[in-house]
Amino acid sequence: MLGLLCDAMLEGLPPNNAAHVMRLRCDEATARAVADVIVESFDPADTAAAAFEVDSNPPASAAHASRWTVEVFFGRAPDEATVRVLVAAAAGTQVAQALVFERVAERDWVQTSLDGLAPVRAGRFLVHGAHACGDVRPNDLALEIEAALAFGTGHHGTTRGCLILLDAVLKRRWPARILDIGTGTGVLAMAAAKALKHPVAASDIDGVAVETARANARRNGVAAWVRPVMARGAWHSQLRRGAPYDLILANILARPLRLLAPSLASLAAPHAELILSGLLAGDVAGLLSAYRAQGFALARRLYLDGWATLLLSRGGAAPRPRRPV
Repeated sequence: MLGLLCDAMLEGLPPNNAAHVMRLRCDEATARAVADVIVESFDPADTAAAAFEVDSNPPASAAHASRWTVEVFFGRAPDEATVRVLVAAAAGTQVAQALVFERVAERDWVQTSLDGLAPVRAGRFLVHGAHACGDVRPNDLALEIEAALAFGTGHHGTTRGCLILLDAVLKRRWPARILDIGTGTGVLAMAAAKALKHPVAASDIDGVAVETARANARRNGVAAWVRPVMARGAWHSQLRRGAPYDLILANILARPLRLLAPSLASLAAPHAELILSGLLAGDVAGLLSAYRAQGFALARRLYLDGWATLLLSRGGAAPRPRRPV
């Protein structure tokens, strides 16, 4: 039903067996803008959006055709007028008028959406489904993520950005203690655990995400090192017992990241680094201001698919040397 998933984004904590869908055929920029505004505006427990290319090799005559499709799945009947207003603000009135709302037969839409997704490479990390095990190379740090009710398939710019910056950090130092806030599918915590071969603390505010991350940790052979807990932000006794952390990862959204600045700073070691994402370009200045007040400075920023990922550092001591292979 979803066509050829060549270059895709799929985000949200989706309603499995959703019976309501909104569809739109458009260009890539519009598809991403519409999917983003839906993800940002609706409860992720009820709504999820997928944007994908349906023809990656069109004839020359179709160079300007609408080759992308957006599908938004709802756990309950959406207010069509409200959705059109949101889409109009993000992509224009003409696009909003082109939206098509339908009822669909109940199905496991997550599995349908993810089955065709190509593996994603981010530095040494490869995120793939069971259908793409043959793409794993001998030196890859491979992470198998299956269809699940949680954020983090690796295809979104925020997840890829975090993996790329994590890979860059691990090439120059070996953090002794790592914390992953808002773990989702557990992909970032598992990536760190696979690379370092030691425990990584992880948490999520959603119980479904926590169970998903635990299942993925078992599937990837890191269940002994990744044991996520359900927590709001960093307020969990297990997380606080593990402090201070040398590296903290948080791929959530701008507002909660700003609010978390004092608590993350309280858990960070004197020379800790933070990898933060879930940010649009316009969010970066405000976030940097919040963390600058906690003693962190920008070390690197990365933009992927319109999303920003930041590496922040506290202090200036030399990095801890890598242990010998």
